[in-house]
Amino acid sequence: MAENLRVAVIGAGRMGADHIQRLHTRVHGAEVAAVIDVDLDRAKAAVADIPGARAFATPGEAYAASAADGGINAVVIATPGFLHEEALLEALALDIPILCEKPLTPDAESAWRIVEAEQRLGRKRIQVGFMRRFDAEYARLGGLIRSRDLGELLLLHCRHRNPDTPAGFTNEMLINDSVVHEFDVIRYLTGEEITSVQVRLGKATSKAPSGQHDPQHVLIETESGVLADVEIFVNAQFGYEVATQAAFEDGIVDIGGDGGPYVRRAGRWGGEVTPSFIERFGAAYDVEVQAWVDAALRGEIGGPSAWDGYATAACCEAGVEAQKSGEKVAVVLPEKPELYWSSGTARKGAGR
Repeated sequence: MAENLRVAVIGAGRMGADHIQRLHTRVHGAEVAAVIDVDLDRAKAAVADIPGARAFATPGEAYAASAADGGINAVVIATPGFLHEEALLEALALDIPILCEKPLTPDAESAWRIVEAEQRLGRKRIQVGFMRRFDAEYARLGGLIRSRDLGELLLLHCRHRNPDTPAGFTNEMLINDSVVHEFDVIRYLTGEEITSVQVRLGKATSKAPSGQHDPQHVLIETESGVLADVEIFVNAQFGYEVATQAAFEDGIVDIGGDGGPYVRRAGRWGGEVTPSFIERFGAAYDVEVQAWVDAALRGEIGGPSAWDGYATAACCEAGVEAQKSGEKVAVVLPEKPELYWSSGTARKGAGR
């Protein structure tokens, strides 16, 4: 691998633009070589202040140019999820490191095709962008669970609140675009696959757009019987909040609560709530991308794999089915392929 990753960022929207600036200004060992967006003017604007970076309308154009001068040797995919499969397959064909924002793909069937393609390649090239694994508080909670200092983990209570939703944010997107993060972080914290999902619909806020039932209560069970519940409330108005409480045999741990300066002034007291995921998880994104770069330079991945992307897609499909039926829906996974097993891992169950 070259001294630096020369990264093509596919998608120059909100997430893509954030990653472009991160790679250009804060991450070591990588540089932005190209930005690809169907809106070529937006791609050109994104590279305007980055010396040597080029703008392209399609990945094919960027890769053709790179074949001539070797200008690209890694890819960040930050387009909407329905465009991921094609972008992933094109990048896998080049056998270069890939950081793909969640979801891997929007459904389990297409996610499995990506897993199969990576298996044929014979090495892990895809890291999926579940940034909560790189958040300091989630990492500390994970360490407490693995240490068993507080005994066994019994329950997880999760809150996921957004101030509002963009136009076109459907009922199903509460699961596919929001609870997808809880599916992954529950798998990460417990080290287990999720076995069932149930969704309960209660009293809805008047702030939700037509056709969207908000909030919802998601009930989750893991292989060993750890129970988790998620309050997903995407029109909460007050700001962005993601928090988790873990109940152990010998204690309770809370993460993600109010933080920052607590000010008393002019007869009032309080602090501020982060307005969006960018502010709440900005540091986690920095750590995530740096971990990807460092691992890619070693020929490895530094975080969630394509299998993790597939498993969460299967959870989302079960969640949407449960959302519609109100019933408890099983999450059924095939046996995890050899490529995704860590050395020394006990092979118990279909998906562990």
